[in-house]
Amino acid sequence: MTDISEIFTTPSVPNSTPEYKSDSEKDIMGKEDFLTLLVAQMKNQDPLNPEDATEFTSQLTEFSSLEQLQNLNKSVEGLVSSQKNSDKYATMTLLGKDVTYTDGDFTFEGDPVSIGYQLDGQAASVTITIQDDSGKTVSILHPTELEKGNHFLEWNGLDNEGNTLPGGKFKIVLQATAAGEDSTVAVSPLVRSQVTGIDLSDETNDAVLYTYAGAEISSGSIISIYEPTQSTYSSSNNDDESSEDNIESSDLELEEDNIANVTGTSPETTEESAPTDEEQIELDRILHSITG
Repeated sequence: MTDISEIFTTPSVPNSTPEYKSDSEKDIMGKEDFLTLLVAQMKNQDPLNPEDATEFTSQLTEFSSLEQLQNLNKSVEGLVSSQKNSDKYATMTLLGKDVTYTDGDFTFEGDPVSIGYQLDGQAASVTITIQDDSGKTVSILHPTELEKGNHFLEWNGLDNEGNTLPGGKFKIVLQATAAGEDSTVAVSPLVRSQVTGIDLSDETNDAVLYTYAGAEISSGSIISIYEPTQSTYSSSNNDDESSEDNIESSDLELEEDNIANVTGTSPETTEESAPTDEEQIELDRILHSITG
């Protein structure tokens, strides 16, 4: 026997509107999804009660704005990528320059290393402890510059007993006490070294700088940039000046030799000979005729 409720049950009509599924990797609806929903809305609108034209125009405007925003986003992403590439290749100008960077690790290879510290306020005392690769303290320094700012000193690789340490990796450990009782002071390690190489193949699109002190740093960690120290060029400049002096003296000697060859006498030993009797008579006659 048929149940009367089954006769009057309204048959289910499949929904023709496409179901929007959010992408797990991208939860923001794109312009293709927006257009699909808009077209589905137009197809499934009630013919006896169509969508309001004003609302339809508003939806088209939103669609246009969405597309423009997405295009703008792509343009900005391209601009940022281009700027990063420009900044990356601009670091090539740092090659050979001296840079200061915040780092407590450095490498000593026999030449003095410029190490330092940064104070954010006046300090009463600063202690620099240098440790080797195993964490052993090899040298303790007590700098005297205690005002706010960046301060440097040259460490020549000597330990507390005055012995020269072998080359290797070392670390700077700092301690600072504030000048006032109720004040505090922060201190950070610094290293100043020459840029010896630049790696542009980093996946983060940032250049990696290699320094003579053995550091691998990014351009963002650089505090200041200097021209390379002129001490290495002083000897060559002096050699150039001395060579110029040698050239001038050689030219002078050559000129004197030529004079000696022409006159048959040395310029330094040439003396003026006394006039003969005939020459003296002729001179007296000329003077007499001049004076009337």
